[in-house]
Amino acid sequence: MADRLLTVHQVAERLGTGLRFPRRLIEERRITFVKVGRHVRIPESAVEEYVSAHTVAPIVLRPASAYSYRRAA
Repeated sequence: MADRLLTVHQVAERLGTGLRFPRRLIEERRITFVKVGRHVRIPESAVEEYVSAHTVAPIVLRPASAYSYRRAA
């Protein structure tokens, strides 16, 4: 099945940003896009790839042991 093509407005809504952000991604060629005449469309899979590539995992901190004391500076 073909990938659904999204407008810049739809991408902005999906990312929770303003219109300028997806337009900047297109201008800087940081996301895949399709030119349909003078219109620009972004494949749904490109948005998903962008989000997964820029997702940062949380840092898991070790619990402090009962015997570890830190000196105050």
